[in-house]
Amino acid sequence: MNDANLPGRLGNPQATLLTDRRADPRIVQAFEAVGGFAPGVEPVGPDASYEETLAYCNAFEAAAAAGNDALRAMLPDWPTVTTTTETIDGVDGNSIKLFIHKPRDQQGPLPCVYHTHGGGMVIMSAEDPNFVRLRNDIAAQGIVVVGVEFRNGGGKLGPHPFPAGLNDCASGLQWVHAHKRDLGISKIVISGESGGGNLCIATTLKAKQDGFLDHVAGVYAMCPYISGTYADPPAVLRSLTENNGYMLETTGMSALARVYDPSGENATNPLAWPLHATKADLEGLPPHVISVNELDPLRDEGLEFYRKLLAASVPAMARTSNGTPHAGDQLFPDVTPEVYADLIGSIAGFAKRV
Repeated sequence: MNDANLPGRLGNPQATLLTDRRADPRIVQAFEAVGGFAPGVEPVGPDASYEETLAYCNAFEAAAAAGNDALRAMLPDWPTVTTTTETIDGVDGNSIKLFIHKPRDQQGPLPCVYHTHGGGMVIMSAEDPNFVRLRNDIAAQGIVVVGVEFRNGGGKLGPHPFPAGLNDCASGLQWVHAHKRDLGISKIVISGESGGGNLCIATTLKAKQDGFLDHVAGVYAMCPYISGTYADPPAVLRSLTENNGYMLETTGMSALARVYDPSGENATNPLAWPLHATKADLEGLPPHVISVNELDPLRDEGLEFYRKLLAASVPAMARTSNGTPHAGDQLFPDVTPEVYADLIGSIAGFAKRV
């Protein structure tokens, strides 16, 4: 039975992002024009093998990247930003690319945003145009930005399951910290969206465990993908039901989670899924911002993590971008420029003041 008093699919199981009255109509129009996110890729079922889920992951990445050439051609120029690439050695003996964006007229040390890109820890690349734009736009605010190209659980940068990508993020962070003077960096804030939101939190938890927490001045996690509970969503994370199918859906996320941790043995390991962190795990962490999207299935796990941070006496705040789906305040810079500009200003402002 439908209940119009309940939001999204809680009130109407047939609701979609395109029909939800809360959705920003500009984003709805953009989705209608392109046919959705990774259109035509059917998720695999809960009993699919690792090989089948990996094939789904690869197909999803290819479909999501189909428009990248067009997006790359549309990128603006950043005359005030310089970009370089550094290749370093990871802790596992692999090579890691770091993409470094700096204000051209830099005078003295500046805050650094160390960026861990989205993609569920299993797909996408730091070289994708939306991440390049994000890094350049933050750098244009007077910030040094370093994007890390970590190994993925699947896709063209895989298959390297957990903890490969986390290890790369930690190696890159340690390299950046060791080269602060050369890079003109005063402090480091880790930031990422979706799977990158997982990795920026997990890297901080790993830094605490391994004794280099002093490298991290703050964490800005956007729409973090951190529960791993997508096969059987718990009632406390009601947005997994309320917004299921709004750009992301739980069956697909469950498949991506199985690619990240094929054995499932890390289902409650906070380094793999940070929402499972205990109060003791969180105590002493640096300030956090948890940014979520109103129409995102992942909204409530971000907010639940924010509450856990507060309970552990970690300085934290949360922001909700209304009317937007998963990462919708980042993905549509030319469709909803005010929303995107607010996000860029919020990240840069946090990095400067923390």
